[in-house]
Amino acid sequence: MVFRRAAHAAYDTAYHLVWSPKDRKHILEDELAARVEQMFKEIAESYDITIDEMEVSPDHVHIFCSFPPRYSIARVVSMFKSLSARAVFREFPQVKRQLWGGEFWEDGYFARTVGDKVTAEVIRKYIQRHKEAQDTQIDLF
Repeated sequence: MVFRRAAHAAYDTAYHLVWSPKDRKHILEDELAARVEQMFKEIAESYDITIDEMEVSPDHVHIFCSFPPRYSIARVVSMFKSLSARAVFREFPQVKRQLWGGEFWEDGYFARTVGDKVTAEVIRKYIQRHKEAQDTQIDLF
């Protein structure tokens, strides 16, 4: 298991995030879709977010990513949505007209934590047996 390290934490996180353009309009196509994908990569790089997989579909986006525990899920989604929306309206002014001058993204989102081999059951058993496992505990810091 490989842990990422931050200033005061070691972590192994993975999140599946999904959200849609306002009114789930099929607007993320061609040049706009490519630019939104590039924006997400730039945002991720700026905020120490690792994107494992991403799909920009015409009416929604999927991002499978990892980020330091100093960020909440809501904050990461907000960064992706607000920074990309501002840039989209600046670079593609016609999009604002297509959305009747409103917001680019829907207010909500879907989030799921994802485990590779560490399932909920594995965590339950680890917690139940943690005293027995103290001799084999990994060094996090």
